[in-house]
Amino acid sequence: MKLPAAWIFLVLILPSLISCWSSDGFVRIPVKKRKFDQIADLSVSTAPLEASPLLNKYKFGPGGYSDGADVITLKNYLDAQYYGEIGVGSPPQTFTVIFDTGSSNLWVPSSKCYFSVSQSRETGMSSDCGIVLVDPGTSAAINYGSGSLSGFFSQDSVKVGHLVVEDQDFIEATKEPGITFLAAKFDGILGLGFQEISVGNAVPVWYNMVNQGLVKKPVFSFWLNRNVEGEEGGEIVFGGADPSHYKGKHTYVPVTQKGYWQFDMGDVLISSESTGFCAGGCKAIADSGTSLLAGPTTVIAQINHAIGASGVVSQECKTVVSLYGKTILELLLADVLPKQVCSQIGICFSNGYHSVSMGIKTVVGQSTDAPVDNALCTACEMAVVWIENRLKLNETVEQILTYVNKLCERLPSPNGQSAVECSSLSSMPVISFTIGGKGFNLAPEEYILKVGNGIAAQCISGFSAFDMPPPRGPLWILGDVFMGRYHTVFDYENLSIGFAEAA
Repeated sequence: MKLPAAWIFLVLILPSLISCWSSDGFVRIPVKKRKFDQIADLSVSTAPLEASPLLNKYKFGPGGYSDGADVITLKNYLDAQYYGEIGVGSPPQTFTVIFDTGSSNLWVPSSKCYFSVSQSRETGMSSDCGIVLVDPGTSAAINYGSGSLSGFFSQDSVKVGHLVVEDQDFIEATKEPGITFLAAKFDGILGLGFQEISVGNAVPVWYNMVNQGLVKKPVFSFWLNRNVEGEEGGEIVFGGADPSHYKGKHTYVPVTQKGYWQFDMGDVLISSESTGFCAGGCKAIADSGTSLLAGPTTVIAQINHAIGASGVVSQECKTVVSLYGKTILELLLADVLPKQVCSQIGICFSNGYHSVSMGIKTVVGQSTDAPVDNALCTACEMAVVWIENRLKLNETVEQILTYVNKLCERLPSPNGQSAVECSSLSSMPVISFTIGGKGFNLAPEEYILKVGNGIAAQCISGFSAFDMPPPRGPLWILGDVFMGRYHTVFDYENLSIGFAEAA
């Protein structure tokens, strides 16, 4: 699964390799901060395209303090990139990487690299990327929503904090095309997802940490410092969770499908009011490699309307409302199942599915014989959800159709970014996500990214649209906008994910 190239994706990367033991048993590595210099730099992609169309790349059990835990400090780049350092080879060569729970491979630039702007800029190295650590092996390629890379597999030691992982397979990237890699503040990516989505079935670094007995507990956790001016960008703790990073207890949910750190999520609420689409449940992924929080267009349009975010006018949406709005309403009042309404009107297939073309390789319902306008079908399905929600509020036909027409004007821009008025933050609603039966709230100052100061300040919504069709969707990607507010524990042993209020 992967998102469009213009998506804003937060990147987590490892800190400096000069590690030191602290009195609490953690290895803490000091890092620097970088100021945001270009809004365009917000677009970062990390997970493989086949695995996740959304995440510009595509794209946890009880955590406790452990003397065997290793702490990696992260750098914060305008709440849009978190990064640190690792070492590869003997002696280790330093690379700045993203720690990404939405992918599973480790890759760094090769000395045979044809193009790697990030490293030549950040480390002063020449554009040929450095040293070849191992003789070239099997070729490899990874597709991201914002670009792709190719190279070959190598094997060597990898240093993460004070830990040294032996015989680690990784990819030496020889080609790194795409504007995302050009603008990025990182050299490579260290995937923390499951081996099931690893290109070449390479054993992930985290697996080898556990298998080689380098961590006391098969648990790692993320704390992201959302204070751009703060000295610390955050920390990733291998082997446990630092109690100073969170408040109260974690709410744990089981991993429902290995690959990504995927779990079941409930309803999404705007000012305590249901958006309807996920009332019966949705899938979600906790992804440290994605900056924003992405979800179904049907819900994002409602959020955009509530926060006053700019969008694009959808003529297909307005056409459906104009021609079929009252019919949809009447069918719902006649107790026709919502998923059957659009097929009864004749806009979608009889089974409620429709072909999709959203930058994903999966196509649903292609075997049908009937030609269908995908845009109209999608617009109809969104309208059904919106109208059904307003019917519950006992609004009049005119009020309902007026509201739905306004939502047609708030559909997210295809590039994924939506601007809001900075002066309106105080009047924006709280957005809540239901996980494990508990509501996890995000306040406006937590889901809006502010760029610049004074009259030059710009505010960007932390929500972006991402539509994954059944059976893999609907799907939410809880990126750094969410993980910055909630400390996240990834429990590999118990296959669960825990969320608690970040300290």
